Amino acid sequence: MTPQDLAATVDLTLLRPEATAAQVRGLCADAVRLATRGVCVSPAYVPLALAEVAGSGVAVVTVAGFPGGASLTAGKVAELRAAAERGARDVDAVLAYGRLLGGEDEAVGCDVEALATAAREAGVTLKVILETGHLSPELVEQACRLCVEAGVGWVKTSTGFGPRGASVEDVRRMRAAVDGRAHVKAAGGIRTWDAATAMLDAGADALGCSSLSTVLDGAPTRG
Repeated sequence: MTPQDLAATVDLTLLRPEATAAQVRGLCADAVRLATRGVCVSPAYVPLALAEVAGSGVAVVTVAGFPGGASLTAGKVAELRAAAERGARDVDAVLAYGRLLGGEDEAVGCDVEALATAAREAGVTLKVILETGHLSPELVEQACRLCVEAGVGWVKTSTGFGPRGASVEDVRRMRAAVDGRAHVKAAGGIRTWDAATAMLDAGADALGCSSLSTVLDGAPTRG
């Protein structure tokens, strides 16, 4: 895999609440320069990001119910629709993982089904963030099943604000659980070339990274 190949799988990400417009502009410039899959920013910065990456082919990605997933379903749906109206192509929405931990599978399924329906109507790609660091292996698998049954096309490991980021084991488990019916995005704590390529080798279709230049600096040299 070349650095260019890897960059094309990455949503370059800046979701810190203290992020400034100047930092978002810098992120977008890096995304354009490196030809990433997308740039993932907070909802308030979607218009700015769209202007900064215009004509580059870099997608604008944002979030809903972030980072805790405990928002009302109606609130998550409203965030998704507002993001779509402002031009976002992808929305990464956080699963109601607290309710999953409490055994409320039906409520979780209804939440993601409402998001999936809204995403189809709005014409955006929905990725559901499981926050795997809070979940047992069995609950990771159950979350994937609920997402697939609801018609969600992507599942994602982590917000980057949970107890840990993505792991190779998470990706393998999610890939097996969706069984070809959804894509997998790995995000959170991916800071080296070896970590990034291990996620892709395990079955991730896309990555979320906040320090892609550092990742690419670790690419093996070709003789």
